[in-house]
Amino acid sequence: MSIDDDADIIAQARAGFLDEAADMLQQFEQSLLVMETDPDDAENLNAAFRAAHTIKGTAGLFGCDAVVVFTHEVETLLESLRSGEMAVTEDIAAALLEGRDQMEALIGEVRSGQESPEVAERSRALGTRLRALRHGSAVEAAVAAAPAEAPAAAAPAEGLWHLSLRFGHDALRNGLDPLAFLRYLASLGEVRSCHTLADAVPTLETIDAEGCYLGFEIRLHTDQGQTEIERVFEFAVDDCSLHVLPPEASLARWRALLSERCGDDEDACAALSAIWQAQGVSLAEPEPERIAATTAAPTPAAVPTTERRLAGNDRRAPPRQRPAEETRFVKVRADKLDHLIDLIGELVIAGSGAQMVANDEGSSAFLEATQRVSDLVQATRDGALALRMVPVGETFSRFQRVVRDVSKQLGKDIELVITGGDTELDKSMVEVIADPLMHLVRNSLDHGIETPEERLAAGKQRTGRLGLNAYHEGGSIVIEVSDDGRGLRRERILAKAIEKGIVAEGAVLSDPEVWQLIFAPGFSTADQVTDLSGRGVGMDVVKRNIESLRGQITLASHDGHGTTLQIRLPLTLAMIDGFLTLVGGVHYVLPLAVVSECIDVPRECRDAPGRTCGNFDLRGEVLPYLDLKLFYGGQSPEGGRRSLVVVRHGHVRIGLVVDRLLGEHQTVIKPLAAMFKPLEALAGSTILGSGDVALVLDIQGLMAAAMRPGATSPRALPGSASPPSNPPSTSAAVSRSALQRP
Repeated sequence: MSIDDDADIIAQARAGFLDEAADMLQQFEQSLLVMETDPDDAENLNAAFRAAHTIKGTAGLFGCDAVVVFTHEVETLLESLRSGEMAVTEDIAAALLEGRDQMEALIGEVRSGQESPEVAERSRALGTRLRALRHGSAVEAAVAAAPAEAPAAAAPAEGLWHLSLRFGHDALRNGLDPLAFLRYLASLGEVRSCHTLADAVPTLETIDAEGCYLGFEIRLHTDQGQTEIERVFEFAVDDCSLHVLPPEASLARWRALLSERCGDDEDACAALSAIWQAQGVSLAEPEPERIAATTAAPTPAAVPTTERRLAGNDRRAPPRQRPAEETRFVKVRADKLDHLIDLIGELVIAGSGAQMVANDEGSSAFLEATQRVSDLVQATRDGALALRMVPVGETFSRFQRVVRDVSKQLGKDIELVITGGDTELDKSMVEVIADPLMHLVRNSLDHGIETPEERLAAGKQRTGRLGLNAYHEGGSIVIEVSDDGRGLRRERILAKAIEKGIVAEGAVLSDPEVWQLIFAPGFSTADQVTDLSGRGVGMDVVKRNIESLRGQITLASHDGHGTTLQIRLPLTLAMIDGFLTLVGGVHYVLPLAVVSECIDVPRECRDAPGRTCGNFDLRGEVLPYLDLKLFYGGQSPEGGRRSLVVVRHGHVRIGLVVDRLLGEHQTVIKPLAAMFKPLEALAGSTILGSGDVALVLDIQGLMAAAMRPGATSPRALPGSASPPSNPPSTSAAVSRSALQRP
């Protein structure tokens, strides 16, 4: 293996450490937030400790000393909480959360490779604060316990500890570096001596290049206890044998260790005794026979309880069973997953082509085979898409810290309530939706929820409520951000819009139209600019980001009773189950999840030739309809049987008049080229098995067009007063070469 190969392996391991550290920091923060509200929950305290310890241990393996030194202070304070020496207070919780942020900053330095004096200074200051919190509580406890008897178990005195360490044969093969553990051990104190045992190294002809044959006898001067020393080797628990002897260890324990290491081998006993003597251990040289006689059957109490032995020391031992949590997840690069989705999309298209050929051939065997392949392709597609789905609760959980910090900054009592966190969303959407949600949450905290005094004066509970909810509805995922605050003031919003020239003086607007004004660029009703909001920047960006995902944002508010913002997104941006139709010689695809039913064209639609929009009676319910042929500039139909597809979007339903129904179709959504962006209510395109292009309809846009006042004339482009001279060319011009390939 070359030096370059080693460097690549180390770089990959380092990248893995940084990714794992980010996950551990998230776990650490969540545990601390729960611990702050429920100090008696020991499991969350243990989870926070494990996360900090994992970060410290892994950072030590990569020589990230700044991370190790600071995280050790955090870990030590957490250990005092776990042992019951201290109780969780608001000051301690705040300091630990600041410690979490500092750990993130230090890991950021590792990622960038650049160190900052300001970050180092913050580490020193915050480390001093953490120690003061720990020592202050210890002093208070000592004063309180002064009249009582001395405790049975005092803290270990500072002195020389002895470590007898043997690494297993497979330690190197399992990714362990003995030198890294020794470096990390030095962070606990001073290594006075370290003797390397190489007597197990075989001859060059028989040596295993990936095997480990080394052992160490170490004298460590430290004020730490045995538990802290043992934790240094926690990650090597299955690949080493470790004995730790305290400074006050008795002669019997030394002899028991000598027998454990050497057995009946007199030469080995003599050699190890000589090493200990050279390290300053005052141990009389016993005769080998007497050593064997007195230690052949040591009592359980005489054998150190700190022995750590892994299956790597014994080839015959069964492999260690990893916890189920370790084997549940496999990290995969996002670009590889995207490439897999693209390939499956092409497979779907190819499968549709094979299905068409089978229909043309009329062979029953061929049809059966292609149907079987089609079923497998669909299952593969569903499985691949499921790989991209992540629970939206992971995004919601980020806001627990935001709500805590902002509420304290504003002097408000706010409770965050999360529901529907297990609802899954495409990962690419999660990354885009995080920033809009952050802006909406901060707006609710700053503008929506009142101060405790204002809430009490209004007859409300002192603590405000901010809710994050997610659920599936009609082939979409709905995310709601709600609060029980003061709500929006219609008159104030309308007056500000008239003042800015967004709305004409005397305009009559419905409530939903007034609420949509807050998404106008630069619009704000805040009296003053704060650190959180008030500049009129953000809500327009929120809407633009959501619409870029083919989503929709709506708002509902009641003065004095709170506000609810609802974001509706498609489940995925890649592939959908579609319903294929034909209109004026052009194929259109509707998302299958929004299709309610298909019926013959009602009489109301047939009796109004040339009318793009109207209403019809569906079993006593009056619904709007839209004639797709006229909407996209086609000629008015002349006879022939047509159909109406009833679709729903949220709680709204409309009917779409089409020429023919072609059934279900697996749809790989591809974006349209820029020249087709002005076309109204199109979400994208797809390629059929025949090679023809079908247009994917945007149901939200179609509904808005159908219910637009005065939308009764044919239209192909927004704002056009009449159909183009050659209507069918509007959609027919879309060819496969015009599509943007993802």
